[in-house]
Amino acid sequence: MIFAVWIPLLMPLLAVPAARWLAESLPPRAAAWLLTGCAAALAACASAALGLLVAAGALRLPVVAALDHLSLRLLGGDPAVTVPVAYAAGALLAGCAVAVGRRALRHRAELRTARRAADAHAAAGDLCVLPDPVPDAYALPGKPDRVVVTAGMLRALGPAEREALFAHERAHLSGRHHLFLLTVALASACHPLLRGLRAPLAYALERWADEAAAFQVGDRRLTARAIGRAALAGPGAAAGGSPSPRRPSAVLAATAGPVPRRVAALLSPGRPAARPRQAGRRLVVAALLGCVAFSAAGALDAAADLHRTVETAQGETGR
Repeated sequence: MIFAVWIPLLMPLLAVPAARWLAESLPPRAAAWLLTGCAAALAACASAALGLLVAAGALRLPVVAALDHLSLRLLGGDPAVTVPVAYAAGALLAGCAVAVGRRALRHRAELRTARRAADAHAAAGDLCVLPDPVPDAYALPGKPDRVVVTAGMLRALGPAEREALFAHERAHLSGRHHLFLLTVALASACHPLLRGLRAPLAYALERWADEAAAFQVGDRRLTARAIGRAALAGPGAAAGGSPSPRRPSAVLAATAGPVPRRVAALLSPGRPAARPRQAGRRLVVAALLGCVAFSAAGALDAAADLHRTVETAQGETGR
């Protein structure tokens, strides 16, 4: 256990760099699902590893060993090492739980605040127009889902461009993209190294919505122009790329992410420069899935080893 239990804690060092390639080497939808799934799996394995370290140290405490009828001699390990490690792992595990809870509550509070602001204005179907001169637009999930757009953004775009922008935001809502981001945010609270997955995931989600909008309006150039003009008119352009203070951090907007790369992808689908990345796609996916498999195997092996040790120690006391 002493070696296997560290694999889930260290594997994100390899998984995160591999995942960064996926936003470019995989189709957007597949990249988003794989990045989110890997983040959740790696976070679960890391949390399980911390829990196993806590359990291994706790069993070596005389009080706990007596309650479970364990022989301290057969538990193995040096209590001077395993017990302090267990205390440290317990503190980290508690900190992760608090961070996850705070992040989930903040996400819920931000959405509630945004919903109250949107509900204060009239809506036409799923479209809510805010009387704000600052151009902005975003997808606001809830019951019902809303596409929130400001009067400033409507003035900045033409009628056809507005429809492309609305199609992009509706794609975020129908795909439940905010749940992808929330999953990775909660996973990052469990393991700080997983924060590196948010940027490629956000890009994959924006590209997913871009492609859905282009399919909906039937014009890739129009969609690219709408996204480019919305980004130039939006608050991020005037503030050096900073998001609007009115927009919750938990929602997605068409003007987010590396807009020039997204526009170029819309204007040049299947360009030759992407072929080398496609050739290495299987290798990148295999590397990332291998990292997840090793993490899960390490946690399972550590759990099985701890279980065998406990059974041996209980057998000794039962003689």
